[in-house]
Amino acid sequence: MRILPLLWALLFLMLQGAAELSLARGSPQDCERRGGFCSHGSCPPGIGRVGICSEREFCCRSRWYP
Repeated sequence: MRILPLLWALLFLMLQGAAELSLARGSPQDCERRGGFCSHGSCPPGIGRVGICSEREFCCRSRWYP
């Protein structure tokens, strides 16, 4: 039964890593095609991250975008 907490910790780390990989990596052109814009550092309030434009820029898009 001592292995059960270890398995839960491993599952948690795997899911956490998968969440980080869920942001689509692409170019500024890909971001614009998805209806977003590139923002340096972080997205403005009320705007969500939908991808990554470059190493330091995120693709941001309004949450109300269809």
